[in-house]
Amino acid sequence: MPAIVTDVGTSEVVMFAWMNQEALDETLSSGFAHYWSRTRKKLWQKGETSGNKQAVKEIRIDCDQDVLWLAVETAGDGLNCHTGAKTCFYRRVTGSPNSPTLVFDDAG
Repeated sequence: MPAIVTDVGTSEVVMFAWMNQEALDETLSSGFAHYWSRTRKKLWQKGETSGNKQAVKEIRIDCDQDVLWLAVETAGDGLNCHTGAKTCFYRRVTGSPNSPTLVFDDAG
């Protein structure tokens, strides 16, 4: 199931990840975000190696019950992206629909 993750203090979208039943169960029992890596085919806890663990403050589900929304408080340096950025959404797409341009900035 897709999971949209926002910062509980700012409501900024910080990442997108996948969760399966095991990830959701671990998240609910521990209070820290766990996700399912589709490429590695394994469960992982956000921040288990970086120290930037995500304490889950609230979980919501959409009206179709097919997308989760997690509001988190990130420990450590507060970095949520594997690139070392605060958010995974630090790149903007600009331009017209016929010629979009990726803009890389330091917003993260």
